[in-house]
Amino acid sequence: MASITLGGNPVHTSGELPAVGSQLADFKLVQNDLSVASLSNFAGKKLVLNIFPSVDTGTCAASVRKFNESASGLENTTVLCISRDLPFAQKRFCGAEGLENVVNLSDFQSGDFGKANGLEIVDGPLAGLHSRAIIVVDADGKIVHTEQVAEIANEPNYEAALAAL
Repeated sequence: MASITLGGNPVHTSGELPAVGSQLADFKLVQNDLSVASLSNFAGKKLVLNIFPSVDTGTCAASVRKFNESASGLENTTVLCISRDLPFAQKRFCGAEGLENVVNLSDFQSGDFGKANGLEIVDGPLAGLHSRAIIVVDADGKIVHTEQVAEIANEPNYEAALAAL
């Protein structure tokens, strides 16, 4: 269980992020068209998993914008923006912002992705949502970088995530 904060107040997650050097576990997440994506959809690609509570908050929206900007210049890399938002909200946000370089994926149906990766917030006002975290995966599916953002309202370390690629 990781201890993080929300506005300086302690909250906890369901576990710890997967270890660097381990393989990213397969997942089933819902795409904007309501189809299901799994890890095999991105086989052979390097991945940046930008995970956050909700695209309808300022910090979460900022991270999607920042990774969208960076993604256009990344070779053989896909940025996955993952939250428990409904796919409709994710699609609406990216459409309104003109963001086309990231892939939105939703864990709204079961929250299994968050639970399996130690991301589910288990107490406090955001209980049930995902904590803010970054997981970077190489083209073979091996985790090369993780960051559990200590204060939910803070942005992740973009430079460290991108340097891991």
